[in-house]
Amino acid sequence: MRSLIIGGVLLVAGLVAVATGLYPATDALALADRVWPVLLFVVAITVVAELAAEAGLFDVVATWSTRAARGSAWMLWLVTVGVATVSTIFLSLDTTAVLLTPIVVTMARRVRLDPLPFALTTVMLANCASLLLPVSNLTNLLAAQKLDGMGPGAFIALSWAPAIVAVLLPSTAIAVIGRRTLAARYVVPPAHSLQDRRLTAWAVVVVAALLPALVSGIPVWIPACAAAIVLIAVFAVLRPGALRPGLVPWSTIVFASGLFLAMGALDSLGSRTVLAVLSPSGTSPVDLLRVAGVGVVGANAVNNLPAYLALEPVAAHPLQLMALLIGVNAGPLITPWASLATVLWHSRLRRSGIEVPWGRYMLIGLVVAPVTVVVATLALTAVH
Repeated sequence: MRSLIIGGVLLVAGLVAVATGLYPATDALALADRVWPVLLFVVAITVVAELAAEAGLFDVVATWSTRAARGSAWMLWLVTVGVATVSTIFLSLDTTAVLLTPIVVTMARRVRLDPLPFALTTVMLANCASLLLPVSNLTNLLAAQKLDGMGPGAFIALSWAPAIVAVLLPSTAIAVIGRRTLAARYVVPPAHSLQDRRLTAWAVVVVAALLPALVSGIPVWIPACAAAIVLIAVFAVLRPGALRPGLVPWSTIVFASGLFLAMGALDSLGSRTVLAVLSPSGTSPVDLLRVAGVGVVGANAVNNLPAYLALEPVAAHPLQLMALLIGVNAGPLITPWASLATVLWHSRLRRSGIEVPWGRYMLIGLVVAPVTVVVATLALTAVH
């Protein structure tokens, strides 16, 4: 609800700027033409994820994980790392925060383990593992557009080294923080019984077909919409009661739309000139570290999406753009509002009856975020 209110305020402010001429209507239309595929992808992939969860796909994954780990908390956590990473890379960071968080909490409680290390894994990897593909993060989709529609292969060639670092370092930090919990063993639970095997089978087939389609080079909104349509049709026949307006991420759409429009208006008022002074123009390691550092500060000061939109115009070189993505994707681990995924993660934890104090979260982020961003940026410079 909070993100919906904030997004609504920003959206109204942007519309006022357009109505009064402060933000030219032609520029606003050009921005809309750029962002509609991004927002359509977010809607479609969220619907796919919600219906897949309703079909029991993620419960199957949770049960399989507890059994595959054979009673070892360390192995269970490593499986969680793998699932969170794959989910973030292919289904976006918000999907991981919204859907995987309650699954890992339930999974940990089912085997009587402290859920905190598993919950921290989802939020940190939801942010930090979102560097590899354009579909992993809204910021990546926008960056791929700026790079003349760069395809998944070219994007991976630019992002693979920092993406690996951005998974390994936060995971290492969580392993150290939760080492006592992860040293335990648990009794393997019995197999989970499925409510409707037909729905689960359809979800498996659709998601299995969707994942390679997202990296095929086709505009990502097309396979995401196709997958959503197939699952909606299946549910309309087998479980129509599950089809509800709440499947659409209304608050996310309003929040993102408001940020896009508000940042476009600020850019037209001269924010680009101010930011150009703060951002270096070169591609040396020091210059790229400065770009990433400005991204981290901006993301934690306001939010990673407006920070990216504000800084994108002054990141002219692909390496500068990737350094900026490192800052705004792997950096927003300090303040509670730094990314929408973090806000959604905390909301899901509270619904599950778990309260993570923001003070403790921020202390962990103050260590993990700067180290991850610096090492990931150095990895980018080392391979390019």
